[in-house]
Amino acid sequence: MGTVSRRTFLKLVAAGTAAAMWQGNAAVPAMASATPYRLKDTKVSPSVCIYCGVGCGLLVYAKDGKVINVEGDPDNPNNEGGLCGKGASAYEVYASPKRLQKILYRAPGSDQWEEKEWSWAIPEIAKRIKKTRDANFTIKDGEVIANRANALGHLGGASHDTDECYLLSKLARSLGIVNIEHQARI
Repeated sequence: MGTVSRRTFLKLVAAGTAAAMWQGNAAVPAMASATPYRLKDTKVSPSVCIYCGVGCGLLVYAKDGKVINVEGDPDNPNNEGGLCGKGASAYEVYASPKRLQKILYRAPGSDQWEEKEWSWAIPEIAKRIKKTRDANFTIKDGEVIANRANALGHLGGASHDTDECYLLSKLARSLGIVNIEHQARI
């Protein structure tokens, strides 16, 4: 065989391509069809992981008012879309059948839990905070000497942003709470 020049090679390639295109595509039809994209028609909401103070970003996908997927946010500078083992399980916090979805109350001395409504729980919590606050102000000689209730405490969470932390700490201080703790040490 003789050598093939560059020009002859390009002519052969062009001719072969033209012949293949002219012949058409006789591909075998697929046996299985593609499933529809499961995140189609979903509402995406950015969120923050609830577990530690790093502030990893999450994307929460909801369809028909229900969360269907949670994944890392690639635009978040803290995690760039990656999640640790706890963050990757964030969807299970929502979807677990063991998740409490009702208020359970156990009266003092009782061994049974009973379901309560929010309309009972919120005023009850407020009443107990006020009672504890009023009973535990720092008092000397029958006079309140400081707006300080040592029997109450406030615990913040990692999902609060700076503004929420500021407002929650102001609320706690206005109630006389000096025992304030937070992961980010507000």
